[in-house]
Amino acid sequence: MFCSIKKKIILYKFVSSLLLYLQKKKNMALNCGIIGLTNTGKTTIFNCISNTKAEIGGFATKTNIGMCEVRDERLKLIDDISHSKRIVPATVEIVDLPGLTKGGEGVGNKLLAEVQTVDALIHVLRCFDDENIPHSEGSVDPVRDMELVDLELQVRDLDLVTRKLQRVEKLMKNGEKDNKKAYDVLTIYKEALENMQNARDAKVSEEDKKYIQDIQLLTAKPIMYVCNVDDASATTGNKYSEAVRVSLKEGDEMLVIAGKLESEIAELDDEDKAMFMEDAGLTEPGVNKLVRYAYSTLKLQSFFTTGPDETRAWTIHLGDTAPVAAGVIHSDLQRGFIRAEVMSTEDFLKYGSESAVKEAGKFRVEGKNYVVQDGDILNIRFNV
Repeated sequence: MFCSIKKKIILYKFVSSLLLYLQKKKNMALNCGIIGLTNTGKTTIFNCISNTKAEIGGFATKTNIGMCEVRDERLKLIDDISHSKRIVPATVEIVDLPGLTKGGEGVGNKLLAEVQTVDALIHVLRCFDDENIPHSEGSVDPVRDMELVDLELQVRDLDLVTRKLQRVEKLMKNGEKDNKKAYDVLTIYKEALENMQNARDAKVSEEDKKYIQDIQLLTAKPIMYVCNVDDASATTGNKYSEAVRVSLKEGDEMLVIAGKLESEIAELDDEDKAMFMEDAGLTEPGVNKLVRYAYSTLKLQSFFTTGPDETRAWTIHLGDTAPVAAGVIHSDLQRGFIRAEVMSTEDFLKYGSESAVKEAGKFRVEGKNYVVQDGDILNIRFNV
C-alpha cells in the first residue's frame, strides 16, 4: 500500500515537472540550426551573431548553442519617448551544428538527429577561394555542395518516412479512414524523396502536413541559404553566389555575407564599426540581416512593452492571440488575462505619448480573441 502511494507521488511529481517544462518550451522562441559541409565558415558566422564564441577550425564534432539579438530600430525610437532605464531586444536561439560530410562520415546519424531538433535551417555555402582552407570535395562548387547536403538529409528523411509507412500500414487493418489518409500522404513524401526532392517541395496541402509532424523531417524545415563570400564580394557577390542564385527555386531565400569581414566588424566598437562598414560599402553588418531573415523564416514577430523601467521586445508567433502574448511575459498574465490595451508603434511614434494616442482615438482595448500584430505596444490587464 505504502509503495503504491509512493509510486503515485513520484508519478505526480514527474507529470507536474513535464507539464511545467512543456509550458516553458511553448513560450520559448524557436531556434535556427546552421548547417553545411566542413570548412564553409559556419562557425565564423555563428560567432558573429551569437553571445557564445566557438572554436574555429579543424573537424568539429561539438554543437554550439547561443542566443542572438534581433536588431529592431523601433525599440530605440520607442525608448526615445519613454526614456526607460534599459532596452531589451528580442532574441533567437542559434545552433551551430558540426559540418556534414559526404556519405555521413564522422558524426553521421548523431548529427542528423540533432538537425531534427531545430525548427529552421540556415545552410552556409562556401563561395570563396582560399588555398589555406582545403575543401572537403577538392574544389569550390556551392551548387554541388548544396546538392550533397540535400542528399544526406533526403536519405535520412526517406528512412523516417519508410518506417512510419510500415507502422501506418499495420494500423490500416483496423479500418480507420485517418490511417488510410496518413498512408496516402506519406506515400507522396516517399515518392518525392526517392526522386531526390526535398520534403518541403512535395505536393501536400498544409492540412495534410500534420501526418509528418511527429517524425520531424529534415528537408521539410524552412531553410535559407547563406553564400559566404570573400571580402571583396561582400556587396556584389561573385560567380559562386550567382551560380547559387540561379539554381534556387522561386521563393527560396538567399543572403550574401562575407564571413571573415563580418568577424572583423563584430570585434569593433560602434564608432569604428560605422567607419569600417562605410569603407567596405556596407550599410549594416550582414549578420543583422541574417538574424532578421531567421526571425522571419521562423514566422516570428515582435510586440513591445514600454515604461519607466524597461522598453522590451517580446517574441511571439504570427497569429498568436493577446492571452498567448501575455503568457510570454509571465504565466500569471495569461492565466488571469482580462484585456489588452493596445496601440501601434507607428501611432506612438507619430503622436509622441500614450495620452496623445488616446486623444487621437488610436488607443484600443482588445479581448481574448485579439490577434496581436507585429509592432503592437501592449499593456496587459489581469487578475489572479
